[in-house]
Amino acid sequence: MLKEKIDSLLDRVQKPARYMGGEMNAALKDPKSVAIRYAFAFPDVYEVGMSHLGSRILYDIINKHEDALCERVFMPWVDMADLMRKENVPLFTLETRSPVRGFDMLGITLQYEMSYTNILEILDLSGIPLHSEDRTWDDPIVIAGGPCAFNPEPLHHFIDAFSIGDGEISTLETIEVLKQCKAEGVSRQECLRRLSRLRGVYVPSLYEATYHEDGTLKTFEPIEEGVPRTVVKNMIADLDTAEYPESVIVPFMEIVHDRINIEVLRGCTRGCRFCQAGMIYRPVRERSMQRILELAGKLVDGTGYEEITLSSLSTGDYSCLPQLAHELMERFAEKRVSLSLPSLRLDSDLKKTLEETQKVRKSSLTYAMEAGTQRLRDVINKGITEENLTSSVSDAFASGWSSVKLYFMFGLPTETYEDLDGIADLANKVVRKYFETPKHIRAKGLRVNCSASCFVPKAFTPFQWEAQDTIEQFEEKQKHLCRIMHIKGVEFNWHEPQVSFLEAVFARGDRKTADALEAAWKLGCRFDGWTDQFKFDKWMEAFEQTGVDPKFYANRRREKDELLPWSFIDAGVTQSFLWRERERAVSGQPTPDCRKGCQGCGLKRFEGACEGR
Repeated sequence: MLKEKIDSLLDRVQKPARYMGGEMNAALKDPKSVAIRYAFAFPDVYEVGMSHLGSRILYDIINKHEDALCERVFMPWVDMADLMRKENVPLFTLETRSPVRGFDMLGITLQYEMSYTNILEILDLSGIPLHSEDRTWDDPIVIAGGPCAFNPEPLHHFIDAFSIGDGEISTLETIEVLKQCKAEGVSRQECLRRLSRLRGVYVPSLYEATYHEDGTLKTFEPIEEGVPRTVVKNMIADLDTAEYPESVIVPFMEIVHDRINIEVLRGCTRGCRFCQAGMIYRPVRERSMQRILELAGKLVDGTGYEEITLSSLSTGDYSCLPQLAHELMERFAEKRVSLSLPSLRLDSDLKKTLEETQKVRKSSLTYAMEAGTQRLRDVINKGITEENLTSSVSDAFASGWSSVKLYFMFGLPTETYEDLDGIADLANKVVRKYFETPKHIRAKGLRVNCSASCFVPKAFTPFQWEAQDTIEQFEEKQKHLCRIMHIKGVEFNWHEPQVSFLEAVFARGDRKTADALEAAWKLGCRFDGWTDQFKFDKWMEAFEQTGVDPKFYANRRREKDELLPWSFIDAGVTQSFLWRERERAVSGQPTPDCRKGCQGCGLKRFEGACEGR
């Protein structure tokens, strides 16, 4: 009956393929043959969620488990969500169109703070009580992981348990615990206690926070014996031993990243001081070239895709990149399968690799300069120079590229207007390098896409203590950039500061921000990362209703001795290392890549963490 009701909605909504399921390579397991049914939710629309590599990995891992199955859930677009409420259709999975509430576990990935209202929408559409304390065994255990789980407190009301670190480890462990609890008939609370004893699993209901009169955190302690005071992240030491999908689902519709995606390495040693991923995903672990080639062959044969992306935080740092690119092009050139390389470092030796990737087709080259002057790049420890950029684009233009993307941030700590002027200066120099390339060599149609995003301080970075610029300061800097970025051949884009302001609130929020989040959702906020859906006035109303001051979280500098809402998590890098890096930033001192010598970040406490360094 539910399947028929869903079918009746599809011709009344945009992009019905979002809700159809039945794609090639989707996993279909008999629910009666397994002990645990796991619904995996991505809190955004299908075409965004289907592009997420981590979700593909966990979907594959769970479905390989003989006693579990995994089905996918995505956030319905507003038209479908409203129709589902009107027609009394609960949120459903794609594989079997089963109600989400009937599953044993609901996993949610936390990739971006502005998806938080969508999480509440998913729970409500599923008929699952918003608050963990109101749930029974009629509801699934709701568990969340991903980068935003490294500060889980803004979601503490709504999530039963958080998985901190590499999900390949904890996902199967949590399934086994739940399986045992179901078999023994223990209470839901006892199941949560057992989950809390797993490494990397945080159960917020088993902790209590108290506050000083000024609103800062006073204490954060477990409320029961046996609950760990510190939650230590999970970490896979060897990527070759980690499960990786050898077959992926091929959607009926175009998705954001519609291609084969192979993770070549995890982590980053560069130490950019603004970058949360570069800190929390340490140490660097490479997948062997042999394994990558094996995966590429199976994924090309099993999907029909004509593009392979080699992904990581810094693909140019992969030790065998030129050889790998050459081998991939040799194997797949006849099939017209192209190779794309995101996350390239300008100081990497990329010329040979770029020559390999152009054999089939060219795509735009992306350069993340982040700051316009060398002074500010030293502050943020970016580790690249203007010469790196001009030399790299010269080689690219001489090799037939004509499309370049430049990424910057503004509002960085210690930034001046001279640093902003440097953004326009670099864009001008890229354009100049194109016209210095002989006409008979360069490709026609120069396109330089330059974007500037607002700096957001994040947990577990050296800038976690820094104040974010106010919205008014961001807007003044935007106006300045717009005036100076009128450059022929350059398209300039920027991010809205109101969104970045809210991102900062929840990136560094404590438990009190959960009340504002719930109030905003009740006022109609959802899809906050989508410009046409964002309702800043409703968010301000929610903060006023709940007495939560958003500027307290976004625009306030923290002191060294302040207890931070995420201090109970051990992310590998120590707080003393992060503070030392913050001090070096203030004095403009860069820190070398840890592959050139250990910088004492704290990871050597973990067995096998920095082997081969």
